[in-house]
Amino acid sequence: MFKLSQTDIDINILKASLLDAKAGAYVSFEGWVRDTNDSRHVLQLEYQAYETLALKEGAKILEEAQTRFGINGAACVHRTGSLQIGEIAVWIGVTCEHRQEAFEACRYIIDEIKTRLPIWKKETYTDGSSGWVNCRQHAHAEEINQEVGVS
Repeated sequence: MFKLSQTDIDINILKASLLDAKAGAYVSFEGWVRDTNDSRHVLQLEYQAYETLALKEGAKILEEAQTRFGINGAACVHRTGSLQIGEIAVWIGVTCEHRQEAFEACRYIIDEIKTRLPIWKKETYTDGSSGWVNCRQHAHAEEINQEVGVS
């Protein structure tokens, strides 16, 4: 399950959705809004997403993790909108029979999310300035657009 959310991420509900008696391991990742980036003091972040494409590609990444690592389950929620320092921007949970595959799958998911999803981040700094950061072009965006019928 991959979701975008404009509200706080409820980790307890997400973790409970992954409970599985066959799983011997649960691994999670929380990406937090920090107060400094590249020596600049950050006041808040704003995330924007191309929702249709982000949801499709996010689900695809979770499916790939399932196939590649043989995990029992995975969930990921990425925030959009304005976030304050200390808030969770992205959460990932993975269950699996064994810990090694759970760790590897969680790492794979966050790395692919950061690389492939059309999600952009704007930082607002304490001096009143702001700027979009980590806005690299997605190398395979054209291929993805063709898959979902976007031109």
